[in-house]
Amino acid sequence: MIPQAFIQDLLARVDIVDVVGRSVKLRKSGANFVGLCPFHGEKTPSFSVSPAKQFYHCFGCGAHGSAIGFLMEHGGLGYVDAIEELARSIGVEVPREGDAGGERRSPALLALLEQAARHYRRRLKDAPQAIDYLVGRGLQGTTAARFAIGYAPAQWRGLEAAVADYDAPEMVAAGLVVEGEGNKRYDRFRDRIMFPIRNARGQVLGFGGRVLGAGEPKYLNSPETPVFSKGRELYGLFEAREAIRRDDCAIVVEGYLDVVMLAQHGVENAVATLGTATTPDHVRKLLRLVDRVVFAFDGDAAGRKAAWRALEASLSQTDDTKRIEFLFLPVEHDPDSYVRAFGADGFRQALAGALPLSELLVRELAERVDLAVPEGRARLLAEARALLHALAAPALRLQLVHRLAGLAGVSAEEVGRYVGAPPEAPSSAASLARSGSPASGEFADASRTPARLGSTAAGREAGAGADTRRRFPTSRRASRPLSVARPDLEQRVRWLAALHPVLAVRALGPARAPQAQRGDDAPHAAASSNCDAVFQSETGAALGQWLRTVAALPPASTLAEVCEALRSQAPSLVQRLEREGAADDWALGSLSIDEAQVEFDAALAQLLDRELARQIDELVASGMPNAEDRERYQTLMGKRRRT
Repeated sequence: MIPQAFIQDLLARVDIVDVVGRSVKLRKSGANFVGLCPFHGEKTPSFSVSPAKQFYHCFGCGAHGSAIGFLMEHGGLGYVDAIEELARSIGVEVPREGDAGGERRSPALLALLEQAARHYRRRLKDAPQAIDYLVGRGLQGTTAARFAIGYAPAQWRGLEAAVADYDAPEMVAAGLVVEGEGNKRYDRFRDRIMFPIRNARGQVLGFGGRVLGAGEPKYLNSPETPVFSKGRELYGLFEAREAIRRDDCAIVVEGYLDVVMLAQHGVENAVATLGTATTPDHVRKLLRLVDRVVFAFDGDAAGRKAAWRALEASLSQTDDTKRIEFLFLPVEHDPDSYVRAFGADGFRQALAGALPLSELLVRELAERVDLAVPEGRARLLAEARALLHALAAPALRLQLVHRLAGLAGVSAEEVGRYVGAPPEAPSSAASLARSGSPASGEFADASRTPARLGSTAAGREAGAGADTRRRFPTSRRASRPLSVARPDLEQRVRWLAALHPVLAVRALGPARAPQAQRGDDAPHAAASSNCDAVFQSETGAALGQWLRTVAALPPASTLAEVCEALRSQAPSLVQRLEREGAADDWALGSLSIDEAQVEFDAALAQLLDRELARQIDELVASGMPNAEDRERYQTLMGKRRRT
């Protein structure tokens, strides 16, 4: 049996947009991504994927679930196979309960990391030296609270007071303690300002610690763990998510305090890499959220070197609708000092002058060579060749070909022939077929679209910082149409009513709801009308009884209270509801009342359509021998058209 803790950690580490995006063409729409539902035929997108809540949901057919659920429903995999496929895609092994050393069920890594974060926050209040350091850097208490900044005391086993079992193997797996010679353990972080690194859902995945004294290293990050990878996560993304969506722009800086101080001064859409160079995963994660990414670096040699690495990582991830830019601050400033000196308005003015990716690429290559001699111009084209192959934006690539041709003193057609088409990886053919791009052809032929490498494994392998993790298939039955079972709409109605009893009241209508529950529910009269027809079937009668029981409860009843009221009526269904409701990743439990209402009404409408279709089929099968049957047939067809 796979430990539930591992499944929770796995879902925290993967990105459902990445999982679904391999099978469904998604586009950004507000905070979510939308596309055509893969579970039913439609022409207008009703399929939504939420990166914040990490689940998908179709308002057309009601299909929904987590990344694991998507692989099961769309990929045709079993539950265990889906977990194993997802784990392999990020390079981790699936443990089993009962394995050697795993007899005892262990707490989830995420729970341990959250306990450690709370401990560090509490200890900051008792550490005047840490508070003095933060105040000296200009940090306000409200900002420290917003970013959950804490302090790891100078103790070898300080975390022993924060967790139930300091000797649990998960303490090492979470990166919180170090196991030395003789199995002796001690805290990884000691005498450091602690910056918790959180995912988009606010879960703590790891930490960055800044030493207070003169010790080394100055910054210490959590090691690679089953839930944390420095090459994938960004500091401050959770805190910046609303500002990033509002401004449609993400600013990438190098330091934790740069992010914190920018936010304190009103520039709230900044994030930071975790002591490593920018990776394609970083860029891909941000470009899912925004159309503009600006890298802000110091203007010294180290800053320019970091900017070039970020440029290389960005080539395979961008496209012609995105903007990637680079801001170089004066040598004497970093983002922290610059915003303190010139304020948010001054920083934004500097952002307005950021260099586009294309301009930085051309300038940097031109500065490396002597354009006055043929050898220098030849080297310019030679160094540009691999970069152009990696670039996943066909129109931008064409523009760069013309720019480079002007610098090299040759025609764009000649540069195109020299550079050639980007090399194809074995997995690129399917991507090219889906995008409609040609698989071959001359680079400079403007009448044909160059092969796009943006979101495929081929593009990441061709670009700098290639991503070589395993990619799971979209389906085990890719050679034939996938048969997907219809969603259990009655169960969905039951579950939603149990979560939000007011939905049952609205569905039944004020006339049939208990007096205490009645209110102004005129907007939901259609749902009540739908119920009348749905309840005519045998299974529909049981559904109606479920809703009447729920509607009789107080509006603020908890799920546990609703389950107790329903237990004698439908014990097996209640047991299933309790089991699903206890899961941390239960998609229905994340819906707001408004979202639940939309889902509820859509499910009822589909149930009505099914019931009408059943009655119509019965009439057709009978041959409609009399006028009464034919009149009823016309009435039912009219109802079905209206719904």
